Amino acid sequence: MLINFFHGLRDAGVPVTTRELLDLIEGLTRHIAFADMDDFYYFSRTCMVKDEKYFDRFDRAFGLHFQDLQSLDDVIEALIPDDWLRSEFLKNLSEEEKAKIESLGGLEKLIEEFKKRLEEQKERHQGGNKWIGTGGTSPFGQEGYHPEGIRVGPNGRNKKAVKVWDKREFRNLDDSVELGTRNIKVAMRRLRKFARSGAAEELDLDDTISSTARNAGLLDIKMVPERHNAVKVLLFFDVGGSMDPHVRVCEELFSAARSEFKHMEYYYFHNFLYESVWRNNVRRHNERTPLLDVLHKYSHDYKVIFVGDAAMSPYEIVQPGGSVEHWNEESGEVWMRRLLNTYEKVVWINPVPKEEWPYTQSTEMTKQLMGGHMYPLTLKGLEDAMSYLSK
Repeated sequence: MLINFFHGLRDAGVPVTTRELLDLIEGLTRHIAFADMDDFYYFSRTCMVKDEKYFDRFDRAFGLHFQDLQSLDDVIEALIPDDWLRSEFLKNLSEEEKAKIESLGGLEKLIEEFKKRLEEQKERHQGGNKWIGTGGTSPFGQEGYHPEGIRVGPNGRNKKAVKVWDKREFRNLDDSVELGTRNIKVAMRRLRKFARSGAAEELDLDDTISSTARNAGLLDIKMVPERHNAVKVLLFFDVGGSMDPHVRVCEELFSAARSEFKHMEYYYFHNFLYESVWRNNVRRHNERTPLLDVLHKYSHDYKVIFVGDAAMSPYEIVQPGGSVEHWNEESGEVWMRRLLNTYEKVVWINPVPKEEWPYTQSTEMTKQLMGGHMYPLTLKGLEDAMSYLSK
């Protein structure tokens, strides 16, 4: 079973190796996760997943592999010794409850009767005092009342069951549904180039040890400036119109970028790049910055990131006067080519799912202008974009 589970994880894109599988098997032999599906889920995820970005893929593979496990009957029969099961039952009972168990012929009789009725019953039962069902007084079922019973299914209201027989279903999660600032930070860390800057406030341990040794054992502390990410980033955000549904995720991206990059500048535009951009959306019509000033101010070693859905009329890209907000003397394509000629590495991050791009002509035109370097606003897309910018 574990071999098939192992191959299922690989098929789902989780980079597991034989080492992780052996760790899982060893842990199971040591009873770290024993006869409990939740315990097995968390323990197997701990063993098999070394990067949290693969948690969702693991969940999908886990759910797919164990979806046919309807109950724990077979697992219990195969893995749990009778004496262990008996001791676990009895350990949680009061003396009064133990006496009531004995009134039905003992614990063994109770379990045997449960299995017998489970095999005989072919349909759902509500109420009553014999069949396994809900809301009744049978010793077996859910949400009923019988002090010496076995509960089947989720937690009941009366909580008088001897043993919980639960079916655990695992829901699938999608790592592209929600990013979150922390995950965006993790993806952006691919774009790193550390340098030391500022005052000497960080202990240089290696130099301190060497200097102390040369000083006949007298402590000689050496300090160095802190290391910071020296990469310089220029961000352009599309705002308004079709970008309104993507405001939240763009805010998370902006927050993550500000914390990750010490040297970061940002500007806003609408739909496409023209002769001017702005910093304050409230004053966008009065306080604009000429794009030529931006190109002259920030050196060519800046990494440029555009964030937008690229959804507009094609005329807004290729025609003078195509802008929906003002008369542009030169087309957006001309201004974009000027920027691309100034900076070596430029990417476009698109919050729209990648499979929808071909349905919008302007998106394909923008992607072509960017030399194909348009990436979806997902963890994988951000990692790919940062990987390209860091080369």
